[in-house]
Amino acid sequence: MSHIVRALPFWMSLLLVPVVVFAAMRGGWSVLLVPAVAWWLFTLIDSFAGLNEANADPDTPDAQLFWYRAVTVLWFPVQAALTFGLIWYVTGNPAFGAWEKIGIFFGVGVLSGTIGVNYAHELCHQKARWERRLGDLLLAMVFYSHFRSEHLLVHHPYVGTPRDPVTARYNEGFHRYYPRVLRQSLVSAFRAEAARQTRRGRPWYHRSNPFWLYWSLQAAFLLLAFALGGIEGVGLLLMQAGVAIWQLELTNYVEHYGLTREYLGDGRYEHVKPRHSWNASHRWSNWLLINLQRHSDHHYKPDRRFPLLQAHAADEAPQLPAGYPAMTFVAMIPPVWRRIMNKRVRAWRKAFYPQIEDWAPYSKATNPMPR
Repeated sequence: MSHIVRALPFWMSLLLVPVVVFAAMRGGWSVLLVPAVAWWLFTLIDSFAGLNEANADPDTPDAQLFWYRAVTVLWFPVQAALTFGLIWYVTGNPAFGAWEKIGIFFGVGVLSGTIGVNYAHELCHQKARWERRLGDLLLAMVFYSHFRSEHLLVHHPYVGTPRDPVTARYNEGFHRYYPRVLRQSLVSAFRAEAARQTRRGRPWYHRSNPFWLYWSLQAAFLLLAFALGGIEGVGLLLMQAGVAIWQLELTNYVEHYGLTREYLGDGRYEHVKPRHSWNASHRWSNWLLINLQRHSDHHYKPDRRFPLLQAHAADEAPQLPAGYPAMTFVAMIPPVWRRIMNKRVRAWRKAFYPQIEDWAPYSKATNPMPR
């Protein structure tokens, strides 16, 4: 795996950068190119390219993964240059109308949400502090820095239980899920970090609480946007952040919809298994999303780098009928989503948990909180 040719398909995210630049230079209807490519083109290609269920050796050492890791490391300077360069360019160009500016930064938000936050997710799981800091920078650029704390301290330990805000409940439409998860994730992240400070004998406001870093980085990006484009620049930066957060939470919604861990009594739940995440083995969208769709293995082995994530068969983990780009689009239409996914959740329950007769506490997240 040390050869660059093996890693190059995972670099295709960089092809979206000239699409954004072209849309900004041309204006007009070309501002729709970014979502068209990121969502619909990859969905179309997926339908022809088929699945990739081949697995790399999970014991491959990091030394052989240089070209895979490099794209995640390079992405922050690329995204920063693109985002702030466009703030300077767009706010200083009177030829752009308001709707064109909105369209351009909607595209930037698609890029920072689909690619940037996904790369931040990969980086925040790594042991090296400098990689985690790159992840912090990417998350701060979309004003969702608390995602790192929530993801590592809440989501991974408590996925599939009532304590995890991110696990979408059965029959919960995205438009109900979204405001709930925005509110609950921020609160749960802050409480998790405060509890960690308490365990170390410190007050929540101790300087080691990463929320101070989160707020500082976010403030720095706001000041930079203001310096480059004034109040309008700040507004455009915040707009792309809103689009990015929406993209992230759409993905979170799809990844665990209706999947719950069995309650064992006395505040105990079964261990996380591959069955507790939805998977998609579609070749091109996995290249674009650096194997994010092999999500069961990510939860099973959170410290495994993305090129080594394993594809699990249907008898081990539930499979989506299409890749994430298609499924996140469908999630925006709850009746269609329920028609496609609810029968799959029911089949999953029957296959993996035939002993559970009353699913109401699982569907409504009213089981006891885990210890």
